[in-house]
Amino acid sequence: MKYYNVEGYVRHKLELEEMLKNIKHEINYDEHGEVDYTQMFDSSIIKMWMPLCEALARKFATSQQAIGVMTIRDLISCGYEGLCKAVKKLDRKTLAESEDTEKTIKSFLSKRIRGAIRRQIDKNRGDMRIPEHKYNEIRKNFGKDKKAVAMFFNSVFLSIDVPGEDNMAYDIPDESEPYNQELLNIYLMSLLQQHLSDKEYQVLRLSYGLDCDKHSATEIADKIGIEGNSSYVRVSQLKKQAVDKLIENVDHSQVLDYL
Repeated sequence: MKYYNVEGYVRHKLELEEMLKNIKHEINYDEHGEVDYTQMFDSSIIKMWMPLCEALARKFATSQQAIGVMTIRDLISCGYEGLCKAVKKLDRKTLAESEDTEKTIKSFLSKRIRGAIRRQIDKNRGDMRIPEHKYNEIRKNFGKDKKAVAMFFNSVFLSIDVPGEDNMAYDIPDESEPYNQELLNIYLMSLLQQHLSDKEYQVLRLSYGLDCDKHSATEIADKIGIEGNSSYVRVSQLKKQAVDKLIENVDHSQVLDYL
């Protein structure tokens, strides 16, 4: 259960509500009636997005074991700090060029607000301090397991090295037991169906002939409905995108037997 100092929290909410009413004259709008962030002061943008800090803070567990001595109001305050720093880094040119300005700025601010809250939680959770970059490494699993998964999918789907006179590694005979290709293909297709979109799945399936003959990029484009002179480029992009998604989402244990 989240802990609140009720009196202080109510006062905070009333002050925030009053402030949001008073900044209406500070908000600029374009000819389409959309908020024009490129013409607004940083302070006005900060005030507009302060409610986002509480919305994100509420998503963090606030038990003693999870965040130590911090309360929900502490988390909101940390979010405000992250918001202020994030607004100073806003690229107004990028916002002006965005097709959905509201979505772009919310995504940018949310990432940095969550990061600011998480860093303070990490600092207050206990006596042992671990550097922030190490926390990120643990969370994102950029360790040996993730590298092994990347090696597996790159070896299956992407051409990394080309055999030739300069590559002596290819002169070493491979004495390992060969895989049952049919079973491997069936297993790969199950992973593809689990983690990829339909187009990504079809691109990899057809490119490497997992249950059919191999298709060229142009043939794949025709089959999945990609049109245009550079359709084969889009197929190549989908292929790389699909492999990256597999590396990111497949657990090391799922490919351990094939490494």
